Amino acid sequence: MADETAQLVDEITSRVKRRLDALRAGTEEPCTTSPKSGSSVSSSGSEKHVECSDSCFTCPNVSSCATVAAVKDGAARIAPDRVRTSADIAPYIDHTLLKADATREEVVKLAEEAKKYGFATVCVNSSNVGTAARVLSGSKTVPIAVVGFPLGAALPSAKAFETREAIRCGAKEIDTVINIGALKARDYALVIKDLAMTIEAARPIPVKVILETSQLTMEEKIIGCVLSKAAGAAFVKTSTGFAGGGATAEDVALMRRVVGDDVGVKASGGVRTTEDAMKMIAAGANRIGASASVAIITGTKSDSKY
Repeated sequence: MADETAQLVDEITSRVKRRLDALRAGTEEPCTTSPKSGSSVSSSGSEKHVECSDSCFTCPNVSSCATVAAVKDGAARIAPDRVRTSADIAPYIDHTLLKADATREEVVKLAEEAKKYGFATVCVNSSNVGTAARVLSGSKTVPIAVVGFPLGAALPSAKAFETREAIRCGAKEIDTVINIGALKARDYALVIKDLAMTIEAARPIPVKVILETSQLTMEEKIIGCVLSKAAGAAFVKTSTGFAGGGATAEDVALMRRVVGDDVGVKASGGVRTTEDAMKMIAAGANRIGASASVAIITGTKSDSKY
């Protein structure tokens, strides 16, 4: 089974890369790479879009600079053998509060808990990231804002704008939802455009791409990972936690196999216990998104549904 999966990953990856090369060469699907006014030229001489129109493709020279920078900043996989107790899981955790009715007091409590227990980050909606950033100021825990959440169906320009605003408010990482409909329709040009505009807006802040694995076939999961890596994502992430399914060890292992060791994998959605978190780390996750974070590292019971 492992050999069959590896063969499938290689085959799909090769096919997607050929399709991307064709898109960039202008031999497949009509779209323009002509920059809008306000574009600039990079040191390599290639045109770099500051903002794209709805009808154009992103810069044809999509780079992985954001990935490399994020890896240098610690996104590379942490060895699972370092995790021996529940307390060892804390540096893996993105302490999460994404419900629509989250109050300022709850966000403050979340951030204080993250500082107390040594969680990697606090993950909140973009409207709450300023509050989290103020509480976390001076600590090692950093604030994350989610973008295009939870549907991923916003315009690429809207996601890019939300990204810039979230960073202005203090976000140090961005989690964005892939355009699921475009992925399922095999509109790879739109998927890449969508991701690249967010990643460019965030640069050099690392971006995680949420695939919403419960909504995808195995082939779509592989393609989503390939496109995310090609766009320069620092991480691929399983789920929003809002679509009726969450992370599985099988999906994490598949995602790790596809992206290799130079891109992070975040397991989120339904991770509620120490055992859940251990399974995800063993499968290849180097971040865990959870609202039951305190329960995970203390071994207590949680009624969290995220």
